[in-house]
Parts: sequence; C-alpha cells; structure tokens
Amino acid sequence: MTITAADIRREVKEKNVTFLRLMFTDIQGIMKNVEIPATDEQLDKVLSNKAMFDGSSIEGFVRINESDMFLYPDLNTWIVFPWGDENGAVAGLICDIYTPEGEPFPGDPRGNLKKALKHMEEVGYKSFNLGPEPEFFLFKMNEKGEPTLEVNDKGGYFDLAPTDLADNTRREIVNVLTKMGFEVEASHHEVAVGQHEIDFKYDDVLKACDNIQLFKLVVKTIARKHGLYATFMAKPKFGINGSGMHCNMSLFNKDGKNAFYDENDPKGMQLSQDAYYFLGGLMKHAYNFTAIMNPTVNSYKRLVPGYEAPVYVAWAGRNRSPLIRVPASRGMGTRLELRSVDPTANPYLALAVLLQSGLDGIENKIEAPAPVETNIYAMTVEEREAEGIIDLPSTLHNALKALQTDDVVKSALGSHIYINFLEAKRIEWASYASYVSQWEIENYLDAY
Repeated sequence: MTITAADIRREVKEKNVTFLRLMFTDIQGIMKNVEIPATDEQLDKVLSNKAMFDGSSIEGFVRINESDMFLYPDLNTWIVFPWGDENGAVAGLICDIYTPEGEPFPGDPRGNLKKALKHMEEVGYKSFNLGPEPEFFLFKMNEKGEPTLEVNDKGGYFDLAPTDLADNTRREIVNVLTKMGFEVEASHHEVAVGQHEIDFKYDDVLKACDNIQLFKLVVKTIARKHGLYATFMAKPKFGINGSGMHCNMSLFNKDGKNAFYDENDPKGMQLSQDAYYFLGGLMKHAYNFTAIMNPTVNSYKRLVPGYEAPVYVAWAGRNRSPLIRVPASRGMGTRLELRSVDPTANPYLALAVLLQSGLDGIENKIEAPAPVETNIYAMTVEEREAEGIIDLPSTLHNALKALQTDDVVKSALGSHIYINFLEAKRIEWASYASYVSQWEIENYLDAY
C-alpha cells in the first residue's frame, strides 16, 4: 500500500500526533533521529524534502565544511508509535540522506542498499527477500537506571512462564510490533538465561532492514518500561550462548517466482542453478565479509566452538553446524540461511554485501563446494582441512585485514562507507588491543 502526503497530514490530525521523528541509520548501524514538532509548517518542510541536519555531527558522514545534509522521507515507512503521553502521539518516518545538490549521499547505508538492488534488477531479478531472526538479552537495571548483567529469569529454550519471568515484557513487545504492522511469526525464550528471540515475517530486503531497526527501537523502549535493559550485543556474558541474527535470503525472478527453487534439480536438493551460484558467491566472499556481518570486537567472542554459533565456512541442508544452511521449505519458501550474522551488524550494509556477493556468484558462475552434512564441530582439524573447510576470522583485526583484500565486498559498500567503516573499526580494535583486562590481571599479576 502506497502512503501519500495527504494520508500523513490526515493521520497527524486524527491521531493527535505532536512530534515527528525523522529517522536514519549511520555507518555503525545506530539509528539516529531528528525530532520536530508536527506543525503544518514543519510538515510542509518534511514532505517537500527540505528537512536538514548537520552531517558533521554523525561519525563517518562528512567534514564540517560540507556538513549540510537533507532528509528525504520514505512516505511508505510512516508509522505512528503505539505509545505517547498527555502531550500527544509520536510518529516516525525513515529517511534517505541527500546532499545539498540533490544527489544521494554515498555514506548513507540505506541508499547504498538501494544501489545494490538496482544492480540486482540490471542482472534480471525483481526482488530480494530477507527473513531475519534477531536475538537479544534482557537484563535488570540498578538503582541508577544503569544496565547490569543480572538476568530476571532462569528460562531456557522455549521455556514457559513462570520460569521465564520476562514473558510479559516479550508479550508486550509483540503486541506493540503487531500494532505497528509487523507480522510476528514466533516469540520464545532462547537457549541462554535472559536471552530471547522474536521472529517477524520475511519482506522485501529494504523493508526488512527498516523493520530490524524499528524492532530494536521497540524492544529497548518496552524493556525500559518494564524496568529492564535490552541489549543486542553479540556476547554480553561469558560462558553462555551469544546473540545472533540469522538471515534467511531468497531471490525472485521478474515473473514473481522464487529463483532459488527447481523441483527438477539433478542434485536432488530442489535448488536451482541460480541458488548454487548465489551460494558459491557467498562461500567465496564469506571470510572477507565477516567484518561487516560481525562488526565489533565483542562479535568474535560469540564466534567460538561450543555455543552453537557457526565458526566454519561450509554449507549444508539440515545440518546446523556450517555457516550456511538450506532450510527444508521449498517452492516459494526456498531460501539460504546465513548463520554468522549478529545483531550488531548494520542491516543495510550487511544485506548489500550479501546480495552483491551472491550476484557475483551468479554473474561469474561460481560453483558452490559440496555440502557438508556431518557435525563439523566434532571433526578434527585434519578432517576439516581434508574437506577444504576454513575457519572464520577469529578477531575483528583479522576480519578487517580480510575485508581489505576483497574488491567485490568493497564495491558493495562504496568507497565512502568502506573507508569510514575501516577507519572506525581500526580505532575500535586499537583501543581494545591496548586495554588491560581483568582476565590479564588475574592470570599474570601474581604469576610474574
């Protein structure tokens, strides 16, 4: 359904909207917003693409001498948030970022994904769908309102209340998401104590990435209402599973059919040649695009054996130990699931890279290796080497080095985003590498 400027003006009056959030995402994947009063004058400015902000205040955007940026709202992202106060309701629009010359800003992650989608259409496809599975932790807060690492439940995978004391929080999150138009498919406690997952229906990749960002906002907002702190940090606690964001991807032809499905597949998996080539592209670039899928120092504390996170570059059908899995559903539901992504990833950057990597496989007919249907975690180093299975990078430092070697991944980011992402992450790694941790004090201070 297309939303018009007239629709927005009408809803502002009908729902007593007093403030409007103009939302966008920075290179680090953090949602930012400019909040304005929803007066007729300000609405006129927003709906005519004349709302401005200072781009020099956003890390990785622009220098001070070229700071003026314009927010072009995507009217189809219009949402009235199901919360407010006595002062009225708050609504939001997700925006693309443009230069004063009226050109798309090359440092805008959302605009960068649109560029990848244009390439997809040039190759001959209609759409690219994403079904994300973001996980998060709920922690108690202290008397100062600061997050602690104390969970408020002792639940495990799919546990029911009263063991899962966060059930009410999760239920309200689902209710709010539903009011906002999300089609929630599942909500449950995850493996680790304090860990939760809410899955919403797949959508066109741009809408799905918008939904990921809105989802994070809703989860954090409702958690605070219940006196809890929600975090999408990849590995907040030692010794338990970290949080992932599995990405289920499918490509569609111009006739609306799933390009990954072929019931006459000679290999017996009912996958098309396009699917095998797309898979080949993902496999080829997997090691090198890890810095985008797992962009923090902490991400690599999750990518270790023993906690269900994928560590090895391989693919399979139902086997859940490799990096990429092909879930059992076929027909329109045929998809590839990349299991390494964590929720600290910038969804727009991650999916632009995944799409361009897969299209590289299709355009250059990159053959996928044979599937590995045995438990890779149980294989020896020698057995993995014999199968040609390599490990993912073990640190952000190694992942950044790999990123610099891959022209396809760099091109998928564009030079502005690539340069600024690399610089920010180098600084992050240098800060971490020079920090003396409590682990080092406990293990070395007395011994030496």
